[in-house]
Amino acid sequence: MNFALTIVELHFPSPLKRRALRELFSATALAFGVETPPTGGLSHEQMLTAYALFTKAESEKLWAENGDQGAIEGRLFENARVLGAKLRRKFHVRSRDEAIRLSCVLYRCLGITFEGRPDGAINISECAFSRYYTGRVCRLISALDAGVAAGLSGGGRLEFSQRITEGHDSCRAHLLFKD
Repeated sequence: MNFALTIVELHFPSPLKRRALRELFSATALAFGVETPPTGGLSHEQMLTAYALFTKAESEKLWAENGDQGAIEGRLFENARVLGAKLRRKFHVRSRDEAIRLSCVLYRCLGITFEGRPDGAINISECAFSRYYTGRVCRLISALDAGVAAGLSGGGRLEFSQRITEGHDSCRAHLLFKD
C-alpha cells in the first residue's frame, strides 16, 4: 500500500495546494518566456483564477504576435513532465493505478473533477478553467496535462478526444501507458 498517496488523497492541505500551483505557475511562465506573476497573499482559489487568466492571456498574446506555438507546446510539455516525474518520485508511484490516483488528487487541486480508470480512460465532468478558456487556449494548455501525465506514468501519452471548451458536456481522454 502507498501510504503517502493515501494520506494526500484523504487530505491535501491548502499550503501544499498553493505550493503546487506556484510550481505550475513557474513552469508555465518559463515555457512562455515571461516572469511568473506574483501570487503572495492569494488564496488557493484566487491563485486558480489568476492562473486561468494568466494562461489565457499568454496564449492569446502568442497568437497575436504570431509566435511559435509548437515551441511553446514543447516547453509546456517538458516543464510539466519534469513536475510530474518529481511527483512520481515523491509519492513513490509504481503502478498505473497509483498514477491515476495521484492524477485525481492533482486535478482536484486545480478545480477539475477527474475520473480515471486503470486502463487509462479519463473523464473530466467539471473544469474550473472551462469558464475562461476557448477551445484553442485549452488545446494549447493541454500540453501541460500531457506532460504531467507523461511524468506521473513514467512515459505515457495523453490523448484528448473531446473537450468541454469545444461544446461537450465533459472532457474525454485516454492515457496510453508506455508498457
